Amino acid sequence: MTKRSHSITIRDVARKAGVSVATVSRYINQNAPVSEKLSARIEEVMDQLDYVPHETARHLALRTKNAVGLLLINMHNPFFGPLLAGVESVVRENNYNLLVASYHSSLRAESNLPFGLHNTDGIIAFADSLSDEEIVSLYERNFPIVLIHKTPANSLAIPFTTIENKAATRKLINHLIKVHNRRRIILMRGSEHQEDAHWREEGFRAALDEHDIPFDESMVLNGSFEHAIAYHSLKKFLADPDHPEFDAVFAGDDDAAIGVYNALSEAGYKIPDDISVVGFDDSLMAPFMSPPLTTVRAPTEMVGQSAARQLFCLLEKKEPELVTLLPTEMILRQSCGCKDSQL
Repeated sequence: MTKRSHSITIRDVARKAGVSVATVSRYINQNAPVSEKLSARIEEVMDQLDYVPHETARHLALRTKNAVGLLLINMHNPFFGPLLAGVESVVRENNYNLLVASYHSSLRAESNLPFGLHNTDGIIAFADSLSDEEIVSLYERNFPIVLIHKTPANSLAIPFTTIENKAATRKLINHLIKVHNRRRIILMRGSEHQEDAHWREEGFRAALDEHDIPFDESMVLNGSFEHAIAYHSLKKFLADPDHPEFDAVFAGDDDAAIGVYNALSEAGYKIPDDISVVGFDDSLMAPFMSPPLTTVRAPTEMVGQSAARQLFCLLEKKEPELVTLLPTEMILRQSCGCKDSQL
């Protein structure tokens, strides 16, 4: 575990950076030239060690890189395309550069945080890309940070942008129950520790309660918002000859719905004649799936834009909106059993 900044000395920085104490001192005080390469190395080490000398904190804060960072948990999920587009559009308007990296808090022991004081003026962090400890550390150093789909721990005054998950999921599951008489609905549980997954499950449970349908843990599978994981989870479930009867699947999100489609097709089920399937996000491929996917339209690009605007409020020393909750909309298509489809 990294020591806190008050226990870190200039000698610790010099040792880790592989330079002399004098070189670090020259860099901090800017009283003699230090090469660009060494400057970058020293500042990166200072960032890693959480070392900001009190007498130079304001000086460092005023030095800008004209770049902001976007941390995602991966790059391969199609969900991130619109999110990235939203962030990038606002960054471009402000004549900044955008650095993008995939990073997950669970990997922090294996790799260093790619963004910080050494290369960016602020960070936008998606969901659980950063741990609460990392977020608190950045906040305590007055480093501008905005969160997406994550509430800051300990009620910290960190802006965050998210969407309405619970009410939308409840409405979606109510539609399956009331309109299509589906009562044995599989829940493909989303990624562990992600707030979106938590609130969607809360909406799922609320809809069942509303119709006096007991929540059955045997009908809960791991989807993790990933098509491959959802596919293998459902395939394993279907391979058990004693699996519970079911008539619908809430895939958790549209990417997981792809895996659900494939597993059901391989097992000989027809959508929606045998099994209804619904997703969440209204990704670009949702209306082109066969059959077109009933889902919830999430304003993902607007989420990115909103988060970026809040970050630039921080950079410009303006008062940001601490909480931005964007609305969602149920989109009815044929996978639930409806005859007509919305685009």
